[in-house]
Amino acid sequence: MRILLLPSYFLPEGVASPYISWNRNQAFIDAGWSIVVFTPLPSRDITSEVRNEYKKKRMETMFDGKMVVHRFSLMPEGKNSLIRAFRYFVQNLKQFRKAVFTKDGRSCDVMLIASTPPTQGAMAAIVKLFTKKPFVYNLQDIFPDSLIGAGMTHKGSLLWKFGRIVENFTYKHADKIIVISEGFKRNIMAKGVPEEKIVVVYNWVDQNAVKNVARKDNKLFDKYHLDRNKFYITYSGNIGLTQNMDLLLDVAKGLEDNEEIQFVLIGEGAYKEQVKEIIDRDNIKNVTLLPFQPYEDISHVFSLGDVGIIISKPGVGENSVPSKTWSIMSASRPVLANFDENEIKTILSENECGVFTKAGDKQAFTDAILELCRNREMCRKYGENGRKFVMENLTREIGTQKYIDVIKSVAKG
Repeated sequence: MRILLLPSYFLPEGVASPYISWNRNQAFIDAGWSIVVFTPLPSRDITSEVRNEYKKKRMETMFDGKMVVHRFSLMPEGKNSLIRAFRYFVQNLKQFRKAVFTKDGRSCDVMLIASTPPTQGAMAAIVKLFTKKPFVYNLQDIFPDSLIGAGMTHKGSLLWKFGRIVENFTYKHADKIIVISEGFKRNIMAKGVPEEKIVVVYNWVDQNAVKNVARKDNKLFDKYHLDRNKFYITYSGNIGLTQNMDLLLDVAKGLEDNEEIQFVLIGEGAYKEQVKEIIDRDNIKNVTLLPFQPYEDISHVFSLGDVGIIISKPGVGENSVPSKTWSIMSASRPVLANFDENEIKTILSENECGVFTKAGDKQAFTDAILELCRNREMCRKYGENGRKFVMENLTREIGTQKYIDVIKSVAKG
């Protein structure tokens, strides 16, 4: 079996949960398969020196030659939305040509296509029309719903109508659709996708890579001169438009008088500069902002806090389960959610591995932080329960095997 991947971003670029794709690719290789990748030259969250280095390295092999990565020229990613959209359009054209007209592209048996950008699925559908090659659509974000949640458009707008056309075209031609939650499944079934086409695969956590690191051994405390005696509330991940950083900073500001509590935000994203400005403008002293950390330090990242946060603006997360939830639990830390009501609430309450508060509820969020700070034994118990839940339901082996099973189900012959 030969798998074709057409990602918008690829290592060494900074991407959310990079271990998911790496674990999955390793599982494909272990199953005796090979992989072909066509991706742009890296530009996101890297230096110009690194980009120039990859300009000289248009093709590389990984996994002892069983994965071949082809990189093609593309303008660097910018922050302007129109320029980014144009860049994605050019990327899609180039990936279509590579998939249809190159020897490596034509030799593949199945396409596994990510949902970023949203036009990737439509492009894969057109490749399928030309080549009769089946494709599995890996739905990590529902477009255009996510744009409405982020406040970037509204239902009935021209952008929304275009998004629905792209979405319907993609779902129609995908052979299978992998979704990351039951909420996602309900969402696309309501749009007419037959249930037999959908497979729920939660974004797992590599339980061997994300483990508890005792505070005395956690190198991030020394690296960033953090006081080991404080009670830390940590957020790690994308610092973007939908994560409700404004609420988080407002809650932190309201807890400044409690010298025991400190917030740590780890990551990058489109809203990070605004977060810096708010911290400086409001002179918020109990928030520490740290850069994205390398994957080899992931256990230190998720073990840094006494509590790990997942947060979103109201209406944004009703169908999603952020994969960082499982990383927090795998590190034996309690989850504090300020999120739309969905299966996260059920998982946290039924398994006693965290505290759920409704998205946007500042008072409940604040009260939960204070309660967790007062009750360290409850924190410890929730953390242990979270690790237990991961080991029983969300290991790397369980998740990657589901991908293998889905791909086998659509492969011809």
